[in-house]
Amino acid sequence: MSFNTASAKAEVSIFPVLAILAMGGFILGLTEFSMMPMLPLISETFATTPSQSGYAISAYAIGVVVGAPVFMMLTANMTKRNALAIFVGMMCLFNGLSAFAQSLEQLIAFRFLSGLPHGAYFGTAVLLASDIAPKGKRSTFISKVFLGLTLATIVGVPLVTLIGQNFSWRYCVMGASALAFVMFILVFKVIPNHKNEAPSTLMNEFSVLKNKLVWSILGIVLIGFGGVFCIYTYIADTILAVTETPAYTISIAMVMFGIGCTIGNLVLGKLGDKAAMPTTGFALVACIVFSFAYVYASYNIWLLYAVIFCIGASVGLGAVIQSLLMDVSPEGHAMIGALVQCAFNTANAIGPWVGGIVIAQGALPNQTGISAAILFLGGLLMWWLSHIQIKAKSKQAECDALPDVC
Repeated sequence: MSFNTASAKAEVSIFPVLAILAMGGFILGLTEFSMMPMLPLISETFATTPSQSGYAISAYAIGVVVGAPVFMMLTANMTKRNALAIFVGMMCLFNGLSAFAQSLEQLIAFRFLSGLPHGAYFGTAVLLASDIAPKGKRSTFISKVFLGLTLATIVGVPLVTLIGQNFSWRYCVMGASALAFVMFILVFKVIPNHKNEAPSTLMNEFSVLKNKLVWSILGIVLIGFGGVFCIYTYIADTILAVTETPAYTISIAMVMFGIGCTIGNLVLGKLGDKAAMPTTGFALVACIVFSFAYVYASYNIWLLYAVIFCIGASVGLGAVIQSLLMDVSPEGHAMIGALVQCAFNTANAIGPWVGGIVIAQGALPNQTGISAAILFLGGLLMWWLSHIQIKAKSKQAECDALPDVC
């Protein structure tokens, strides 16, 4: 049976594939985000300062940036099932090693290795979701791949935080390894081992780098999504220093962010199937408004919850932008998948850095909302540049088809 048919029967057969792909996102979400609330426990285990333990987070991000392009290129001509199996096997192995780290230096090294399959997994999973998506539903299918990641922020991270605080952070990392082992088996049972329709070449993949439109669309992620992480990083500081509510409200705020991510992922994915560029532009404008609102809403916990939910919803643009990039570049989709993951993780570094500079100058934590608005404005500028290029290409295509009209 073809996976590209839009029949109801095909939709049922596709569901387990999407569920497995989302499970991988859930595991990676646990691996990346659960380490943040675990830093005090890690510092206690290895008798280090929080700033030293923080290198375990940075090491993972570096691993993502290094591993995404390298492993996407190395596995470009493999069947997607075999490539996914390799990446999931790496998740299992390196998370397991992290759980048994005997020093902070070992943990940092294993965290770097744990980050290597992150970008390549999402890149390959997105390509598979795109392959099996019925016509006109690519953004929706891609959004379902990222659904596991967003669910990890709602359910997974709070749960493993509770486990870590009552038992040990090592159980949390080992849990991610165990889930990866289960998924490794399921990949071979559920994911079809279809050959790639068109073998990829290094020339095709690297040709993407010459496409100016690809870079301007990536700029939306690179700059604009820095605004998301600028706010997310300092939510706890905002609640403690500005909102002045009990510490447990931080967990509620994080859950609200995760719910926003999940709902935004589903809603924006569907809207992106109908009108990707307008959806992206509208969402960026909304993010600018909500970032400014964050500054003032932070004095009331209920208003703050609402704004954090809306900021979290913007993460759903990831699937829309991924699909948009595949539209504007008919070749080099493996490289595109790698570049998107690199852009996200670079934004994850830019946002906290910008926010940290603002706070170091004496600003209150809630004023990172202004910095976030500026970053979102930069993303909107990159959207505008992309919009101009797309219109120019569309006009040129019309002229080529009907030269008399031009």
